[in-house]
Amino acid sequence: MEKSQIIILIASVLCLLSFAECHDDRFFVEGQVYCDTCRTEFVTRVSEFLEGAKVRLECRNRTFGAISYAAEAVTDKDGRYSLAVDGDYEDDICEVLLVKSPREDCLEVPSDAFTRQAAKVSLTSNNGIVDPIRTANPLGFIIRETLPECPEVLKELGPLYD
Repeated sequence: MEKSQIIILIASVLCLLSFAECHDDRFFVEGQVYCDTCRTEFVTRVSEFLEGAKVRLECRNRTFGAISYAAEAVTDKDGRYSLAVDGDYEDDICEVLLVKSPREDCLEVPSDAFTRQAAKVSLTSNNGIVDPIRTANPLGFIIRETLPECPEVLKELGPLYD
């Protein structure tokens, strides 16, 4: 009887260790950065994805606003970035922010009095999302002067944008 209890105990410990190993709090934040060539503040068919743009991930404590985690990344040739994040930030608000554009003609960051240009991401395992990859909404710098084809692009989008 004692031998079977030891086997059950060892099996239980191994099971718990394997569960903890499989459920590490490691996330991957992925997204894209583009040049908003029509000044629409969303991706269009003539938007250009930016290589060499810099973004920053910031997690801030909901109560005190202090930054609890920060990391930066640079986009690849397709305007994509990826950030590995260790830890669970359930009690934080995490956002990806634009930092620097590689293009002199596309530097403006959209903003208004109520919001700032940021893509919120949830970095916790306690939200029903099983996949560790968290995809942020695309972020865009605004071009100084719109492309000549922009009126046609907006017309294609329908009467709301005419």
